Amino acid sequence: MTQTQPSGKSVQRLDRVVIRFAGDSGDGMQLTGDRFTSETAALGNDLSTLPNFPAEIRAPQGTLPGVSSFQLHFADHDVLTPGDAPDVLVAMNPAALKANLRDLPRGATIIANTDEFSKRNLAKVGYAANPLEDGSLESWHVHPVALTSITVEALAAFDSLSRKDKERAKNMFALGLLSWMYHRPTTGTESFLEKKFGSKPDILAANLTALKAGLNYGETTEDFAVSYEIAPAKMAPGTYRNITGNAALALGLVTASHRAGIRLVLGSYPITPASDILHTLSGLKRYGVTTLQAEDEIAGIGAALGASFGGAIGVTTTSGPGVALKSETIGLGVSLELPLVIVDVQRGGPSTGLPTKTEQSDLLQAMFGRNGESPVPIVAPQSPADCFDAALEAVRIATTYRTPVFLLSDGYLANGSEPWAIPSVSELPDLTVEFATEPNDTDGQGEPVFHPYLRDETTLARPWAIPGTPGLEHRIGGIEKANITGNISYDPDNHDLMTRLRAAKVERIADTIGDLEVDDPSGEATVLVLGWGSTYGPIAAAARSVRNTGAKVARAHLRHLNPFPANTGEVLRRYDRVLVPEMNMGQLAMLLRAKFLVDVHSFTQVRGLPFTTVELADAIVSLASGDDAMAPDSRTTDATDQVAAKGGHA
Repeated sequence: MTQTQPSGKSVQRLDRVVIRFAGDSGDGMQLTGDRFTSETAALGNDLSTLPNFPAEIRAPQGTLPGVSSFQLHFADHDVLTPGDAPDVLVAMNPAALKANLRDLPRGATIIANTDEFSKRNLAKVGYAANPLEDGSLESWHVHPVALTSITVEALAAFDSLSRKDKERAKNMFALGLLSWMYHRPTTGTESFLEKKFGSKPDILAANLTALKAGLNYGETTEDFAVSYEIAPAKMAPGTYRNITGNAALALGLVTASHRAGIRLVLGSYPITPASDILHTLSGLKRYGVTTLQAEDEIAGIGAALGASFGGAIGVTTTSGPGVALKSETIGLGVSLELPLVIVDVQRGGPSTGLPTKTEQSDLLQAMFGRNGESPVPIVAPQSPADCFDAALEAVRIATTYRTPVFLLSDGYLANGSEPWAIPSVSELPDLTVEFATEPNDTDGQGEPVFHPYLRDETTLARPWAIPGTPGLEHRIGGIEKANITGNISYDPDNHDLMTRLRAAKVERIADTIGDLEVDDPSGEATVLVLGWGSTYGPIAAAARSVRNTGAKVARAHLRHLNPFPANTGEVLRRYDRVLVPEMNMGQLAMLLRAKFLVDVHSFTQVRGLPFTTVELADAIVSLASGDDAMAPDSRTTDATDQVAAKGGHA
């Protein structure tokens, strides 16, 4: 629907839009996207975001490796993904245009900063001619705007600022222009700028002026004849805020400690993309949170496990490389049978890999990456907001069953954001912890005694005794303990028993996690799509797309990866074919095949990016039609063939 404003410009009603801001890593694209997202959330649109930035602190300016982008998908209905492709690309330089053009569908809009399309910048990315002038972009709606020079001109009165300082405000001009185009308010951004630059009045005034100049430019220029409205989405009543996965996870950990009634202690070493959890928790000391930025990964988890021994909830945050270093201490936690939460915000690997890109390739590391038989529970959130609930669940399992617990997030969830309905206290689970305060058994003479490995009959958890409690002194350490007494034991039968008890304790967690729920509206689907972690949104969107064509497909999503829900095997056998999309080489598929002897079909990618709806929908349709080409491990086979064809080795 289109309306005409008194100015003669028309307003078009849309149900959804995907915008991508892209520029040099110093152009402030993440800030611009974040502010646009916050204003969009305030208007009540449902949304999902995908930040994408270089690993380097400052990559070479104007180069393809230095491109930073922020994609936002917002709509008047339920949003599941950041969008497969942008409808609007804001390109601050030639590198941003070239790096993102292949993602842009024909007919989409490009807003290009013409000031940066100099011969030097064009040559940096391999453009022989200016694409804004040579007709190569005629399939797109191109709006050439001299963002830099217009911003500098708008700030001409600020004599105290250098030209470079004025140029830095061009992202605020771009934000103002896009805010006009999509009827976004700017009051929240103005408040943000006042807090950020309150001590620098000239910088503050310049940014506010640039923001307003962008709004005015959209209103007055003839190049933009149409603006757009996207109505608020229908959401359940409540108080909402926009939240990233890392922020939600941090708040979930703090909430869990309050519901448990004990302190939260974070021992951590900064690592991308988990560092923001440390940053967030370090600002929450008033809520009983202690944070320790350790000198390395091993020290971080050592402090966390020590805090758990002392009666706190010990947490350590890291990514895949850090998990490798922490593995010995995790094994110690398994042996001591103490609560410990290991947050692994996964990123591309191996080794340093792709620090700022997403992947799901640490599942087998979390499952088996320790010496000896040392099983630990694994929990995985499905969306940025769900990181809050996953943190509560990880703490519940750790404190109830006295065990280390892995929480597997990833870069996509950590940096992405969505609206989060803030829960009321009455909705939160009771995580109250009962410490051992007195002897729990008698010795051969009938005298009271404390046995540190006398287990709860239901959970098989051992008692949690705070050091210094009179009469509850007991041994700790990594050497095997005797059942019941906790004395050092090298007895073969005792080691076999303790190993099986620790494994049985983890398996008993399945009694409290509920069944795997299946979304199968027709009840007639023969294909099931099963995912875990951040594949939830793309899978749900793909299933919705396939169902809209009349096809029948079921989907389910695993939060608990060890142990699996008790009915997982039954669910898998209910369907003729099961598709398992993963951002790895098929790790969950391997576990499912081994445990349930079901020939699931693995659909994988390791590109550092989330799945698109289209590619998953195509894979579902192909599998449903009996074509396995898109499913099992065809991509690996194709890659091997390609290498062989070139005379190399795979």
